[in-house]
Amino acid sequence: MSMFDADMTEELNLLLKFPDDSLHQGLKIHHDASQAMVSAASRLYAKGVITQPDGGYLTDLGVDIAEQLRRIQSALSTKFN
Repeated sequence: MSMFDADMTEELNLLLKFPDDSLHQGLKIHHDASQAMVSAASRLYAKGVITQPDGGYLTDLGVDIAEQLRRIQSALSTKFN
């Protein structure tokens, strides 16, 4: 069984930083960001998930992934009594 490795976890965390209320808002990874975040952005760009290697906007694929990711995050963060 495959698990999320550190790189994938960084990519997922970065996707959660994109605004979810508008497709017209992007994200800019600044020069003082952690190397892990810079690398995650570069990998997401190479995979066609974001429009720029330093952030930009989510592509259609990125929007789909981010929506699913937010659903998963919400489901897993639900507390049961």
